[in-house]
Amino acid sequence: MKQSVCSLLLYFFIAIPSFSQEIHWESVAPGVWRGTTGTPEAYDLWSAAEPSPKMASLEKLGEAEFPLSKGEIISRHLDGNTYLRFPLKRGEQLFGFGLNFKTIHQRGRILRLHVDHYGGEDNGRTHAPVPFYVSDQGYGIFINSARYLDVYAGSASRLNSKDPAEARDRNTDPNWTASPYSDGVEILVPADGVTFYVFAGPSALEAIQRFNLLNGGGPIPPRWGLGFTQRVHRLYDQEEVIREVDEFEKKGFPLDFVGLEPGWQSKSYPNTFAWDPVRFPDPELLAKTLKDKGVSINLWMNPYVSPQAEFYDTLKPYYGSHTVWAGAVPDLSMEKAEEIYWGNFKRDHVEIGVGGYKIDEVDGYDRWLWPDVATFPSGLAAEQMRQTYGLLVQKQSTELFREQNRRTWGLVRASNGGGVSFPYVLYNDYYNHRDFITALINSGYSGVLWTPEARASDTAEEWLRRFQTVVFSPMAMINAWASGTKPWTYPEVEEEVKAMALLRMQMIPYWYSSFAQYHFEGIPPFRGVNLEPGFKEMESSDILEGPTDLESNPYEEALRNEMKDQYMAGPSLLVAPFFAGERSRKVILPHGNWYDFYEGTFAGNGEIIEVQARMDRIPVFVKEGSIIPLMEPRLHAPEKGEVVDLEIRHYGKEPARYRYYDDDGYSFDFEKGAYTWRELKVEKDGQGKWKGFLSPPVEGKPNTIGEVRWKFMTSGD
Repeated sequence: MKQSVCSLLLYFFIAIPSFSQEIHWESVAPGVWRGTTGTPEAYDLWSAAEPSPKMASLEKLGEAEFPLSKGEIISRHLDGNTYLRFPLKRGEQLFGFGLNFKTIHQRGRILRLHVDHYGGEDNGRTHAPVPFYVSDQGYGIFINSARYLDVYAGSASRLNSKDPAEARDRNTDPNWTASPYSDGVEILVPADGVTFYVFAGPSALEAIQRFNLLNGGGPIPPRWGLGFTQRVHRLYDQEEVIREVDEFEKKGFPLDFVGLEPGWQSKSYPNTFAWDPVRFPDPELLAKTLKDKGVSINLWMNPYVSPQAEFYDTLKPYYGSHTVWAGAVPDLSMEKAEEIYWGNFKRDHVEIGVGGYKIDEVDGYDRWLWPDVATFPSGLAAEQMRQTYGLLVQKQSTELFREQNRRTWGLVRASNGGGVSFPYVLYNDYYNHRDFITALINSGYSGVLWTPEARASDTAEEWLRRFQTVVFSPMAMINAWASGTKPWTYPEVEEEVKAMALLRMQMIPYWYSSFAQYHFEGIPPFRGVNLEPGFKEMESSDILEGPTDLESNPYEEALRNEMKDQYMAGPSLLVAPFFAGERSRKVILPHGNWYDFYEGTFAGNGEIIEVQARMDRIPVFVKEGSIIPLMEPRLHAPEKGEVVDLEIRHYGKEPARYRYYDDDGYSFDFEKGAYTWRELKVEKDGQGKWKGFLSPPVEGKPNTIGEVRWKFMTSGD
């Protein structure tokens, strides 16, 4: 199948020039252009997500030149398909194409971008197959289609290329390769036309920023969303949930929201979405009781409606033709279906104080979800519904909380292009620790968030290592309801786990400002190290052909390889996790001075260092001249508008500036201007001593900063 499609691509691009289609170009924002070819479908990713571009932020990024040759961007149409081609240079590397778990570099790969449960292979079938890629040459491409897309990311060699692959003799040439050089990205869109977007840099990070901002900017979670969540056993009752929350408090472990698995419902798989009257006789009292303890509720659900659901018959005109686990599938692309469906959630959950949802099984597998032959009353194709259902449930559930003027922070199993701004973090049932970190890196290339949860472990060391990476992720999630593992299950590492949990709470001011930067500037809070300004990709004449010179500079050689086990967290931190069984590891430090997060000592500059494993630490490094705001360790995130004291850490031997974001931490009032950026500044006085300065509060704006203590971490300053 793939071979025949590839052959068709080559045929249409080479043999039949008459099928070439004009591309209409339009500048839509500084450094962003929309290309339209053929007759695009009315329903696409943006139709589902309805993002609100942050034009003011895009204006601040400024104008930029079109990053490619328009003449080398080709569109052709035949037999109801649109074929796109974008040029590639030798040595150019590609990143993105959604939430991949095993690979960072995407050049040379063949993908079918298809929303699905991740099956262990990076083939495009994943929870968030976002049709966006970014180049290390400083540009990005986004295809706005709700169809399954076939992508040949520099994998097909064209006969008439101006820079063709070299024909080699396999019999005698040791440099012969089965993956010869390709000078283009080719994409098959099964539609009569499509719109796509080109994003300028000039850096790869700036191209990603423009993509994120055009898609509405990242979410700012409520402050409680940055604390810990514990998911309790699926059949716990109301009193057992309260006892578990009390146990966290008693043992001194942080907890901000507790997740209820399917047993909170009277029936699940398929779902009634109604509280079970035996296990949860008074859910409103439960919500109030937990709120008084500083803990919110998160409810598991999937969207499929049981015949026993109260509103099952009312929704009948809006169901698809096929069921999921005998549950009806509401066509949530229809306004009336949305109104009926979510009205019940509003009344029974949100209005009594539930804080968010875990929206499961909107991804796949094929044997679970509706087939591609399914029909829906809206007239949308089954694949269009598959590609966008995760977007629809995120958008519509978020609106329930917006109506209450309180933010939510939840979990979802599927997303796609256009969903940048939704307050949801992706997760799945795959449980490979190393691949979790690779996915965390890839999330930053695709405008989604991913969390490496802690669920179960064979040893105390594994539990600790998984817990440490949870601390440095978008959601600090313990999802161990099935295994029964608690933070304190392994006494030999209980204190280390507790110290890491409290560190997460101390870092909430840093994480909060990082998410604000995501929202207002489009910079992913978790991203690949190669997006750092001090990171320089090794220049090579051809990244896909020829042998590698292993005697070359080891630092440059390492940069050429995939960095799948270290990442940037916020503006200043480089995180390099240990995995169970490791006693040492190598860390690649970009150019510029880097310092140990815990002690402030110099770690290196543009080199590979080796660090020894410690049970009490996950290796974290801070770039030169950085400021890290912390608060006191505590068991719950600050409440709405609560004033907290800060410890401001400075690292390195250079002066520093930091923009500290502040709002009430709870409502959507920040969207109406109820926020402020306070400047933190460190410089030396006349006697050569470091001094810290905090800009004064702005009258009429939120101010949650109490007493401030400055700590200069690097010795010898």
